[in-house]
Amino acid sequence: MVSAADPRAAEAGAEMLRSGGTAVDAAIATLLALTVVEPQSSGIGGGGYMVYSERGAGPVTYDGRETAPAAATPDWWLKDGQPMPFNEAQPGGKSVGVPSNLRMVALAHRQHGKLPWAKLFGPAIRLARDGFKVTSRLHNSLDKYRTTGALSAQARALFYRPDGSVVPVGAIVKNPALAAFLQSVAAQGPDSFYVGPNAQAIVNAVDAAAQNPSKMTVGDVASYDAKSRPPVCGSYRAYRICGMGPSSSGGITVFATLKQLERFDLSALGPQSVTAWHLIAESERLAYADRDKYVGDPDYVSVPIVGMADESYLAGRSALISPDKTLADAQAGTPAGAPPMCAPALQPERGTSHFVAVDKWGNVVSETSTIESSFGSGLMVNGYYLNNELTDFSFAPAENGCPVANRVEGGKRPRSSMAPTIVYAPDGKVRLAVGAAGGATIPAQVIKAIVGVVDFHLTAQDALALPMIYAPGDTVFVERGTFLEAMAPKLEALGHPVKTLPPGTFKANAIEWRDGRWAGAADPRSEGAAVSE
Repeated sequence: MVSAADPRAAEAGAEMLRSGGTAVDAAIATLLALTVVEPQSSGIGGGGYMVYSERGAGPVTYDGRETAPAAATPDWWLKDGQPMPFNEAQPGGKSVGVPSNLRMVALAHRQHGKLPWAKLFGPAIRLARDGFKVTSRLHNSLDKYRTTGALSAQARALFYRPDGSVVPVGAIVKNPALAAFLQSVAAQGPDSFYVGPNAQAIVNAVDAAAQNPSKMTVGDVASYDAKSRPPVCGSYRAYRICGMGPSSSGGITVFATLKQLERFDLSALGPQSVTAWHLIAESERLAYADRDKYVGDPDYVSVPIVGMADESYLAGRSALISPDKTLADAQAGTPAGAPPMCAPALQPERGTSHFVAVDKWGNVVSETSTIESSFGSGLMVNGYYLNNELTDFSFAPAENGCPVANRVEGGKRPRSSMAPTIVYAPDGKVRLAVGAAGGATIPAQVIKAIVGVVDFHLTAQDALALPMIYAPGDTVFVERGTFLEAMAPKLEALGHPVKTLPPGTFKANAIEWRDGRWAGAADPRSEGAAVSE
């Protein structure tokens, strides 16, 4: 089974499973298809993370996060000594990190794939060559950029009419440049992306960009290396939660939030309880404070991940949470091994797509892929969009003279919120594979899904459908038009400043083992679907 944010991408993965492929084969085909049909969110011009469990074993995780050019310095996002506004930094060349998805999935394929590399490209090539229908979600994303100069001419030519209007919902779009490029990479292998004409095209696009030209070299592209990283795992009630470690903050944020909630009986409270959602918000506030202060690329900063995941430390953090009032100031704690770092100001994160695959052998993949904002940097090369991941770095390299863990440095990976997660049942078998899209809301979406399954005893589908609460700081955000918005006065009475977020911000996918079989789940807010073999 495959669950993805677009049914055509899920079908691409399922096609690999029918051909005898593994979950990794299916995930790669899904990623490639998303490059075509969901170009605003994901693709080979970006990066991602993969959590893989072989036949129920403890997971291995792959870091495919983009890197900054070697020439990048801590003042990369400063203008006249001040951090640039995000909307000014996003478009053009400086926001582009070295695309990394293909290096990551090639590494996973070598270790866990069965089908030939070229076969994985078949569905994506057909979609790009023969055409695909424009969905409402893609159309709406294109419409938002209709009057801006953020998209390059090549990008605009694909999806806009000569009069500047967006191609309508249901229109068939063909991307022959992408089809030809995918055929080339299928035939020549993943290294052809990182050296030769494509690498030079990336460098030319970002260094000669009309907005924010970069300083990337072909050496930056050629030297990119995906890495296997230690997972972040820990117990929550009788379950084992495993996710992605740094450079992602997703795994530790999800686990810390859950572990801090463990002493509260969420099951007895239930999903209609104001107290339950208040406790989730309070725990998120503490976990996000720690991640903001301490998490960065572990190759560049000392991330105290062991201390942050320590049960005694998290018990102390949990003791700060009260069921009947709000913590006045949710500051970062001091876990064992914490270096002297300062937390930066919060900044937006966007975009992304998540997909999950399980094969007939019981191998499970939970993978999140992104190009960051809608259409990334707006630059297009060979029919695919280049990311704007470098805006995930902290724009200010220091706070009050204290270094920020997520500051820009040459060759460094920006911190991510992506949280591909696998949950193991008390019997040790995979119970749930889940992840989400939506920038910094990703850990909160995954937390809500796990609480829904483990504590509220919901199906994965119903857990994904639960309304969203997101508390990265003093303000609690609830999903507009849901029972959580109706609860806002009671949350405010507990001390929470409450604001609403539109439901289009959220997008999650999952597969669960339930009642002796695999069952897929896709966020009802999205166009996603689960397709079985």
